[in-house]
Amino acid sequence: MRSSLRVRVFSAAVTLALALVLLDGLWHFFSWAIVHAIWSVPRGADGAPDTDLCRAAIGRGACWAVIGEKFRFILFGFYPHALQWRSAIVVALFVLLFALSLNPRFWRPALVAVWLAVLALVAVLMWGGVFGLEFVAADQWGGLPITLILATFGLALSFPLAILVALGRRASGLPVIRWIAVAYVELIRGVPLISLLFMASVMLPLFLPEGIDINKLLRAQLAFILFAGAYLAEVVRAGLQALPRGQQEAAAALGLSYWQATRLVVLPQALRHVIPMLVNTFIGFFKDTSLVLIIGIFDLMTTGRTATLEPRWQGFGNEVYLLLAAIYFAFCFAMARISRLLERRLNEPHLPIVEPA
Repeated sequence: MRSSLRVRVFSAAVTLALALVLLDGLWHFFSWAIVHAIWSVPRGADGAPDTDLCRAAIGRGACWAVIGEKFRFILFGFYPHALQWRSAIVVALFVLLFALSLNPRFWRPALVAVWLAVLALVAVLMWGGVFGLEFVAADQWGGLPITLILATFGLALSFPLAILVALGRRASGLPVIRWIAVAYVELIRGVPLISLLFMASVMLPLFLPEGIDINKLLRAQLAFILFAGAYLAEVVRAGLQALPRGQQEAAAALGLSYWQATRLVVLPQALRHVIPMLVNTFIGFFKDTSLVLIIGIFDLMTTGRTATLEPRWQGFGNEVYLLLAAIYFAFCFAMARISRLLERRLNEPHLPIVEPA
């Protein structure tokens, strides 16, 4: 009893100390972010914001005025100011699409058609040039739409590629296809994503015929698709290997062809086993879109960093990075919620079908 009591006293003391440290940190953050924060700054005679008030509060309070002044550039980059409503609609479409995907009531084959229609509408809004919309070159895109486009298009196109590669690695009767799939996976996974982005941005144009030029954003998108496809292929292959061989034999005994058995029996069960790994990979690649700053594409992280390079706003990067962290967290949390809903929905017990007597 004496030994147990000593352990409990020590545990309680450590818990109390950690709680006090945590409360002290939370109070200092609340004081910096809310109590002593500067929410707006006056404007000088030239109409430019006067940041002297914010500079006087450095170290004591946050300057959220930088968000009010720079939020449009942070969210939309160099997209023409008068046309940024199109970028705002694109972001809203992505959010709506993710919200529909979170609701189990919409988990039907029609949801695939909705995804295809929304992605096509996104391309029309961002590029323009049709339906009376002014054309905007991809070099002027930036901010949150770029991040969402790279992540959503990249993962949507890499997932079917990953399934084909995973099936190809298991094609024991077709050694050539198996070797090609293995070579692709090992080659892509053996190099960092930055090297692929450099290859797509610098080296790929050298191999194209004269007069053919692929936009830098499309080249970066191709690099993301290839890189994500290789990693997702290994995740899908893990699900295929976890599936008992008896499932395939039972499908063959029912007279199903290889593709019918794969579509109706094998893939649904294999993907169900690896949902957490799939979503974890999705979240990782969503955050990896920030690497495109290496090749001069202004994604959300790059526009946020660029917004603080203006001399009058230098020194207020913490506020901008907190905003970026909140945006990234919101989308990553949404993907995590989709994963939990999928697992919960697929693990629900199904009542057996009882034939009437």
